[in-house]
Amino acid sequence: MTERSNAKLVAIGAPGAVADLRGRPLLDLRISVMDRCNFRCPYCMPRETYGEGYRFLPAGERLSFEEIARLARLFAAEGVHKIRLTGGEPLLRTGIADLVGELSSIEGIADLALTTNGVLLAQHAAELRAQGLSRVTVSLDSIDPATFRRMSGGFDGLERVLDGIRAALEAGLAPVKVNAVVQRGVNDGEALALARHFRGTGVVVRFIEYMDVGNRNDWRRELVVPSRELRDAIAAEWPLRTLAPTQPGEVAERYAYADGAGEIGFISSVTQPFCGGCTRARLSSDGVFYTCLFAAGGTDFRAKLRAGADDAELRALIQATWRRREDRYSELRATTSEAAKPRKVEMYYIGG
Repeated sequence: MTERSNAKLVAIGAPGAVADLRGRPLLDLRISVMDRCNFRCPYCMPRETYGEGYRFLPAGERLSFEEIARLARLFAAEGVHKIRLTGGEPLLRTGIADLVGELSSIEGIADLALTTNGVLLAQHAAELRAQGLSRVTVSLDSIDPATFRRMSGGFDGLERVLDGIRAALEAGLAPVKVNAVVQRGVNDGEALALARHFRGTGVVVRFIEYMDVGNRNDWRRELVVPSRELRDAIAAEWPLRTLAPTQPGEVAERYAYADGAGEIGFISSVTQPFCGGCTRARLSSDGVFYTCLFAAGGTDFRAKLRAGADDAELRALIQATWRRREDRYSELRATTSEAAKPRKVEMYYIGG
């Protein structure tokens, strides 16, 4: 990234936004509110590891809503203007709409979103919108029932997910986005069907290159389907035109269907790393602050909160943690040997 583009990122951020060692401002915060999930997707929470005997966090070890809201206010004071609630599956957290209501009232937060697998979305969409949620992203890798079952770890819930998407549209959680992780030999042959299903509905489908998040998903480069391959296949069926980014740090390359039937996107962390423009921080459900999706470690805020730290101390810790950040894992992936790569935090723990 050039000095000029770094300066532009900082200028677009909130006044006084703290920047890291590479000039990237802190603009986005992803908060995992739940480490549990009702799916067992092989690339995230494979059943072989996360079976019935796996120990997830007891409720008392997760941040309370009060603690989450307090930290969110402090992050907003440091420049964050976007918050996304993640998991695990965030809709498993009892009373999640109440948290949305608290977060939506924080000064400086212009965009409040949530990522979900969609199974519980139909029953929550209207209340989430009423409490101030701006938009929702649904993880959906296939609309073929058999492939869906395989990629969700044996869950028969495709129709419930589609019902959730419809409910989100009706509630006004727009734009509704669908994120599809594409794996070679698993669902790469179904990308056109997924695009076709949502064309003209107002739903934005985004295809995500299969990433080596965590340590248990048996990631291999040969399983990655480059975004350009999918884009070319879709463009051959329905011509596309490029759309400009809507904001700094945007990770998806955006395209519109030339016939006006909507928009699609591609997230290409493997073949086109976007570390240079990454403005995202992550907070795990037990209060650890991570500066990268591929981080090997983080900074414990829960201990500070529960030891009685005041706001000034917590803000200083946010600033210090971000200012020493120099993460660029995806840029280094191709030149780093497997043996030299750190053991990374699992995706279900800090959100995708």
